Amino acid sequence: MRTVDFTVNGERVQALVEPRTHLADFLRDQQRLTGTHLGCEHGVCGACTVLIDSQPVRSCITYAVQCEGSEVRTVEGFEDDPLMKELRAAFSREYALQCGFCTPGMLIAARDLVLRLPGADERRIREEMSGNLCRCTGYVGIVRAISSVVRSRQAANEVPVEEKKAQAPERFTPLEAKKQEKPQAAPVSSGTRIEDQATVKHPLDVVWAAFADMPAVAACLPGAEITESAGSALKGRITVKFGPIRAAFAGSAALERDEAAKRGVIRGAGQDALSSSRARGDIAYQLSDAGAGATRIAISIDYSLQGPLAQFSRGDLVKEFVGRMVAEFGRNLDKQLGNGARPAAPAAQLDAGGVFWRWLWSRIKAIFN
Repeated sequence: MRTVDFTVNGERVQALVEPRTHLADFLRDQQRLTGTHLGCEHGVCGACTVLIDSQPVRSCITYAVQCEGSEVRTVEGFEDDPLMKELRAAFSREYALQCGFCTPGMLIAARDLVLRLPGADERRIREEMSGNLCRCTGYVGIVRAISSVVRSRQAANEVPVEEKKAQAPERFTPLEAKKQEKPQAAPVSSGTRIEDQATVKHPLDVVWAAFADMPAVAACLPGAEITESAGSALKGRITVKFGPIRAAFAGSAALERDEAAKRGVIRGAGQDALSSSRARGDIAYQLSDAGAGATRIAISIDYSLQGPLAQFSRGDLVKEFVGRMVAEFGRNLDKQLGNGARPAAPAAQLDAGGVFWRWLWSRIKAIFN
């Protein structure tokens, strides 16, 4: 057993829990907050969605001990929240609920969407809410309800100061490029952003010249492959393995390069044919001199993922996986530049399942440390 200490709906909670206890079970069984519903218990359906430090999280796959020092907010904690009141009224008005089992998670996800994407249209609302499943309504009423709240807040220009922090932050521009002019194309509006960096043991000019051959550079990224390249237009695919699940996203992208600033942005979208999951995002890279003849590559990834694989799109696990990919990319690029030849085949894909077990073991060790 371990003592946990965190805040639930504004009140401090201290309790003894087993390390394997999921947050949803802790909230329902020990705190009697039964508004958090358990559906699939695999992080897929979204019924158990709560906020942890203002971010939507699946409580059925989050351990209670992971919440140490955090602020947890369940559907019961929004009684006096103005935006939640609007959403509840809209859900009732538009017949956006029937059995009500998915509704707590739907409301929390919808609130996050309205705050994060105040200009979302119907198509974007459908994409953002695709991670919350409903067996009753057919989603039409849910989309209408959220759309009506978005429109009413736009008409009233209602963006309270305390809610501004919950909107999507300014898009990351790596390192010194923050001072430079941003690319012309509009960035992806997304709630998920990951930043990382790698260092290669070759001079800045050599590495930047190598980045002009994007198919060769992409081949250094595990599981990635450019199949067609015509100027700034690219087509390709990236393959990822989640234990027994294998996803291959195929799509197109546009490349932007800033010669003076030594940076670029790849904007793309793709779909996995097997699961019908869709992904789109921006990959921004910034090259800078790391000293001693080395080059630092700062990478920022802004993305959204919809469909059955959306359960893998948030949290520390994704950051761990992307960190492994970036580190492997740096090693492969170093090797390619050292050989002076293009790789014969794309780099082998990483297994997210293996990354998961390493991540889980590190968490367990931290818990018992």
